[in-house]
Amino acid sequence: MVKWSNFLKDVLICSLGAYGGPEAHYSVFIDQMVVKKNYLTEEELVELIALTGILPGPSSTQTIVSIGYKVGGPLLALLTMLVWALPVIIIMILLSFFYSITEKFQVEKDILRFISPMAVGFVIVSAYRIGRKVVKDKLTFYLYIFAVILTYFIRKPWIFPLVLIMGGVISITSYKEKELWNKVILNPPWKYFYSFVFFIGASIFLKFISENKLIGIFESFYRYGYLVIGGGQVVIPLMYGELVEINQFMNTSEFLTGFGLVQGLPGPMFSFSAYAGSLIARGQSSLIQTLGGLIASIGIFLPGLLLIYFVYPIWENLKQIKGIKLSLKGLVAVAGGLVFTTGIILMQKSEFSLINIIIITITTIALFSKKIPAPIIVLVLIVFGIIF
Repeated sequence: MVKWSNFLKDVLICSLGAYGGPEAHYSVFIDQMVVKKNYLTEEELVELIALTGILPGPSSTQTIVSIGYKVGGPLLALLTMLVWALPVIIIMILLSFFYSITEKFQVEKDILRFISPMAVGFVIVSAYRIGRKVVKDKLTFYLYIFAVILTYFIRKPWIFPLVLIMGGVISITSYKEKELWNKVILNPPWKYFYSFVFFIGASIFLKFISENKLIGIFESFYRYGYLVIGGGQVVIPLMYGELVEINQFMNTSEFLTGFGLVQGLPGPMFSFSAYAGSLIARGQSSLIQTLGGLIASIGIFLPGLLLIYFVYPIWENLKQIKGIKLSLKGLVAVAGGLVFTTGIILMQKSEFSLINIIIITITTIALFSKKIPAPIIVLVLIVFGIIF
């Protein structure tokens, strides 16, 4: 029996060490949740990555919430999300009040400049560990390479769920098994799916009859939460088009500063919503601006949370269906390929300066050694950023 306090402490460690988007977050999950604490196996984690990769919402948040559900049920899953996301949400709301200060001192460029190459090291280790686990035969190897090549050359939001689905379909057809769709009792918790749909209808209706800015914020960010598959990097273009270009709630400089800051902070990328929601609600009282950030955060995380509550309880039974079980071989191979591609992209985007190469190398060695916790690596690099 796992003590909830110990588990939530591990979630906080993951949150404080999670930089660089979903794929980099997975490497932290592997290190803390699989290797060190054995809450689940690497295979189970990769299956969850594949599952959340085809669901709308914040992928890494849904993954760690699923781990919380596995360990302690729906209540621990909710506490997991709060511990995982709340620290950076609070920071982003505070930064919305101090935009001019962060711009003046260029916090994201100076203090956090070593975080980007560190994230590359995290992804390299993650790609190696996942690849070693998911490539089991010729088919999974070919699917792994197929995912790497396709997602490297096509960097569009729709390609990621499409490649995952293709991997599952190819896997099913390649094994040529019979009686694929054996009957399994599922009994899904429909109340969560109904709640998911209710919030869609209710938010649209309330926004239609009311001009209240906070209601408008909830509707917009809830919509982002259920329309986006693939995590924070995918939702940013959608936000920019609506919040900056169409509604002009903020200018491009303000938007990009918040985006730069959230990439240099630990935790989920969807926490950018707290910053954006606060800026939308500014011009009134500090309380309203704070509420704007909190409501935007609730709105964008809620759809993914409800979908996990609906899907995860039937996940183990779904895997007993032969067709689903065979599709998972392809899904996890493709998911591993996506992580590998991200490592390549991040390495290219990171400047190939001597200091960056040194940081990537040191981070990779430290993670492989399993002797230095991820938060210590992050803290040391922030200190170096301040010093240098």
